[in-house]
Amino acid sequence: MSFENSLNYAQQLDAQDPIAHMRDSFHIPQQEDGTDEIYLCGNSLGLQPTKVKDYLDFELSQWQKYGVKGHFTGNFPWMPYHEFLSEGFAELVGAKSSEVVAMNSLTANLHFMMVSFYQPTQTRFKILIEDHAFPSDHYAVESQIKFHGFDPEDSMILIKPRENETSIRTQDILDVLKEQGESIALVLLPGVQYYTGQVFDMQTITQAAQQKGCKVGFDLAHATGNVAMQLHDWQVDFACWCSYKYLNSGPGSIAGCFVHQKHHGNKDLPRFAGWWGHDKTTRFKMENHFNPIQSAEAWQLSNPPILSLAAIRASLDTIKEAGGIKALTKKSRQLTDYLRFLLKNELGDSIQILTPEAPESYGCQLSLTVDTHGLEGKVVFDRIEKAGVTGDWRHPNVIRVAPVPLYNSFTDCYRFVQILKQSLKNT
Repeated sequence: MSFENSLNYAQQLDAQDPIAHMRDSFHIPQQEDGTDEIYLCGNSLGLQPTKVKDYLDFELSQWQKYGVKGHFTGNFPWMPYHEFLSEGFAELVGAKSSEVVAMNSLTANLHFMMVSFYQPTQTRFKILIEDHAFPSDHYAVESQIKFHGFDPEDSMILIKPRENETSIRTQDILDVLKEQGESIALVLLPGVQYYTGQVFDMQTITQAAQQKGCKVGFDLAHATGNVAMQLHDWQVDFACWCSYKYLNSGPGSIAGCFVHQKHHGNKDLPRFAGWWGHDKTTRFKMENHFNPIQSAEAWQLSNPPILSLAAIRASLDTIKEAGGIKALTKKSRQLTDYLRFLLKNELGDSIQILTPEAPESYGCQLSLTVDTHGLEGKVVFDRIEKAGVTGDWRHPNVIRVAPVPLYNSFTDCYRFVQILKQSLKNT
């Protein structure tokens, strides 16, 4: 699609946008003069849906009126509350409802999944992750390796881009699997790389890894709600995600987890068990023989915090109202392509876009480095923030911006680029 570089054109695109009205379903942070911020930080913390307050207030009223009976009262009783999120989660990641569950935090879920799916032997003990993984993922993998008595120096395979490149080539991952697959117990990669915004070819990686006998898991923190996936069809073993980025469920909100149905009937699979994962029909008999639920719910430990789940339910209902992940990704592609066009057209060699441009290799995040001509990148970031842009800074010199299709506009993109252009001037 060919674009034009003008405010009028951006406004025309907004007028033609079939989900532009969804912006009114969110609280947009305000500048001191009362105008909307240009909020491009949904890759870090999504904005609050307007439905959230009503959903939270309802649960508070239930608690006020019924006390413990709220577990069994009304249209959304607390006992099965997590089940009300399953359909929305499943649609977002391409799963069956029985394969997803809301529980814990992202890194906790990665640990629990590795208890089940990282079972090293003397000949198959390595974990393949990316060299510049999100630190929490790296720490989790390293600690799991040590827990099993192995040396991370020998057991972590750190895949990274080729020299003078910013993205990891799928072929390089496949080559590692071909050469070392028999020694790899687990492949744990992101769906979307947090630093560069690269979308990994999860289907191809999963197929190649499993052909070598490896288990495969994905950290979908930056993928869920951002890109379309088909985890069930791709036969991914497990995946974990947070809900406070593109799922707009509030800071520290409860995370999500996917476990493929092929593992649900395996009662011998190692796990750290808790009573909320026990068969629902006998859970309250309070017996001490664990009988796992035949679904992803078997990995639950305790009853979840209802107020957090209520915020997630509000967000999932908002996404459903917008038309689901299909509608979001359709707009996202156009929105991000327009932002990339404007950056290239206006700023040329003054910036470098780290995020790959090939089809299916990016979502709504673009990661930028700037040729500052003597200015430090953090100075540029501070300038755009002062001018009303909320983005994201990552050491040593990356500005991450994410035009989220639920609440960002084409006009946001145009205005941001004009502000960035002004901020790059060495004055």
